[in-house]
Amino acid sequence: MTAGMKTEMPAEMPIEMDVQEDMMKKRLVTSMMALMGCAVLAVSALALSGCSSKDSSAGSSAGNEAEQAGDAEQTGYTTFNADDLTGAYDISGDDLVYVAIDVEDYGTITVALDQTVAPLTVENFVTLAEEGFYDGLTFHRIMEGFMIQGGDPNGNGSGGSDEYIKGEFEANGVENPITHVRGAISMARAYDNDSASSQFFIMQADASYLDGQYAGFGYVTDGMDVVDQICADAEPTDDNGTIEADKQPVITTIRVLE
Repeated sequence: MTAGMKTEMPAEMPIEMDVQEDMMKKRLVTSMMALMGCAVLAVSALALSGCSSKDSSAGSSAGNEAEQAGDAEQTGYTTFNADDLTGAYDISGDDLVYVAIDVEDYGTITVALDQTVAPLTVENFVTLAEEGFYDGLTFHRIMEGFMIQGGDPNGNGSGGSDEYIKGEFEANGVENPITHVRGAISMARAYDNDSASSQFFIMQADASYLDGQYAGFGYVTDGMDVVDQICADAEPTDDNGTIEADKQPVITTIRVLE
């Protein structure tokens, strides 16, 4: 794929379908989950929440918090703990690299990236971060109850870096067990499976129908309150989450943590 083809692509989006079909699919997934006996909360017409399978006691929760506090004291950031994200694939035993996404006026989102599951995706993301590619870019697409999307130099969903990477997800022949639950980070792409470049999205709510279709490559370990506040403040101009250029939250930088 050549750089000249980029402008002919549809805007990179987590879901390659129009809004009407999107809404119908989400309602269908929600209905199926309800029939299975899961507790589902429909946040909005464009969002769905997953089933809760975590059953932890107050004692174990306190233990996890103490363990995380110890990790944070040693490393300076919160490390991955599967118990913190209901429905998340446990990546704690994988080769992880941590990054901090600093968002102007909001704070920091710390993310654990899984080099074992999605090595090409993580390498691309980390390389762009280290090169300063993301510095000053924005979250241009925000849908409360669904996700926030950013990393486009054009600020409108049409751009990317100079490189495209292979889509590391099941529909593209790559095993990837990372689930698109609240807190997951994944790569946006156009219709071509191998069209991911620099744009990424962070899930605010569960969307299991994205599993196998998009390259999830990690989970937020700290800063979901930042994601929630960004979503709460957003004023989309349409049903696709488009944010006016002067109102897009700015990514100050993305730091690779040692």
